[in-house]
Amino acid sequence: MKLLCSLLTALLAIPLLPASTPDFGPNVLVFDPAQPDAQERIHAVFKQQERAQFGSGRFALLFKPGRYPLDLPVGFFTHVAGLGNLPGDVTIAGPVWTDAAWMNRNATCNFWRAVENLTVEPPNGTNVWAVSQAAPLRRTHIRGDLHLSSGGWSSGGFMADCRVDGVVRAGSQQQWFSRNSGWKEWTGINWNMVFVGCDNPPLGEWPDRAVTRIDTTPVVREKPYLTLQNGQWRVKVPPFQRASTCGLTWEKGEAPGAVIPIDAFHIARAGTDTAASINTALRAGKHLLVTPGLYSLDETLVVSRPNTIVLGLGFPSLIPVSGKTALRVEAHEGVIVSGLVVDASAVETETMVQFGLPNRPSGRAENPTCVHDLVCRVGGYGPGKAKRMVAIFNDHVVGDNFWLWRADHGANVGWTENTCDTGLQVDGNNVTIYGLFVEHTQKYQTVWNGERGRVFFYQSEMPYDPPSPDAWRSPTGEGYASYKVANAVKVHEAWGLGVYHVFKKAPVIAENAIETPETPGISMHHLLTFRLGGGKPGSGIRNVINGKGSETIQSQKKTVK
Repeated sequence: MKLLCSLLTALLAIPLLPASTPDFGPNVLVFDPAQPDAQERIHAVFKQQERAQFGSGRFALLFKPGRYPLDLPVGFFTHVAGLGNLPGDVTIAGPVWTDAAWMNRNATCNFWRAVENLTVEPPNGTNVWAVSQAAPLRRTHIRGDLHLSSGGWSSGGFMADCRVDGVVRAGSQQQWFSRNSGWKEWTGINWNMVFVGCDNPPLGEWPDRAVTRIDTTPVVREKPYLTLQNGQWRVKVPPFQRASTCGLTWEKGEAPGAVIPIDAFHIARAGTDTAASINTALRAGKHLLVTPGLYSLDETLVVSRPNTIVLGLGFPSLIPVSGKTALRVEAHEGVIVSGLVVDASAVETETMVQFGLPNRPSGRAENPTCVHDLVCRVGGYGPGKAKRMVAIFNDHVVGDNFWLWRADHGANVGWTENTCDTGLQVDGNNVTIYGLFVEHTQKYQTVWNGERGRVFFYQSEMPYDPPSPDAWRSPTGEGYASYKVANAVKVHEAWGLGVYHVFKKAPVIAENAIETPETPGISMHHLLTFRLGGGKPGSGIRNVINGKGSETIQSQKKTVK
């Protein structure tokens, strides 16, 4: 191990970036097609990150335009991205893969990794991307087949703006969300597969086949990305699309969007920047680019200027060590937040991430706040406590891939140790979320108080560890529903909701997986519950929604509506 660490340190210390390259810090590796030691550097990072599920390492591997004959494994907290204007500008002539060999091919813990904005040419015609939550595949062209498992379990991936020339084989993927993507053929349907605005989605009708198809995506903005063209570092910001869309943004050889020079960004570096220095830059009108690392924040990062961009590279972690909110967006419109991890600390935080201010709703449909690839964690890596992870008070917010996780394994995990009531609370109106993953919180996991909310795909596991029925009794009966739409809400719609459970500590019962008002404006499509193995006899979910749907208490029986 000491030899490995020494090798990695030596490799990362080798000068790589030209003088004109911004100082992104030591954990951003920028590759050139002519670079002789690229493969060695990549494997050194992977050896450190392959098993580092709760480690402190964070890396971004960035590739200048060109062709690279490489084998590119992707470990924990590793962000792989091309620096071209289009995915075809960077080609990896080899696999870009993750297979969970570290966990006997069980990919249900393959979290916190990302690939975007490049083309992959797997030499044997197949690329393996065996992942679960918080592992987005974006703006990527696979010239071959794509396998979403590697022989073991996998569960809960996200794909957007991607093209697969061959066949997508879901394999053991229990649930998956795809948006604005396409392929030659999709094979494999298990519990809950949702396709929004995709070319050639699989056939089949719910409930006979667990397929949810929505022909077009109503409102969306693709994630911003870093580019290097003609020696100039920039951030490309795809346009917000209000008209319904289907298919990819780049397939016609175009890359619409605004181009912002890197000089307009404050480049934050772990160990150098503080909450004070970052807030000073934000108040001065800078956008924010957060480089890989751990950021201990004693004050809240406040975004008060409309149209500010906050872009993370390499899964940077914001840690509210004083218990104050880590990030608060006070601007009323146009803010973009992408690629951040927020980790609760031992000091309890009321709200980890906040969009808008309570009782002061604002926002415009023409210029919404957009949030991509947001991860919040409570425990697992160490002590963590929070009341809620994310609160959305603003109107017209568009979310794209949230994983809000109270840890069920790792360090400092227990009913009274890593405490968190709620993953997501939405008070704003006209909020739309694609790919919402909320797990293991101790009361209602998702609480929706705003009007005209829309959710496309919901994946949730109830907490494993309620110690007794009394410890988990909700205001409406036995246990807490995972998804709660408030009684006063008149209009709400959601598609493809899966709520799963395994109660390991006590024979507790949840009366409903989902609770909503029963009014004409509430439309809930394609709902299911599933009992995982290993729970206490007599525990389970009594109803899918509002007293309807078969119970999953005594057997592993999937129920659908």
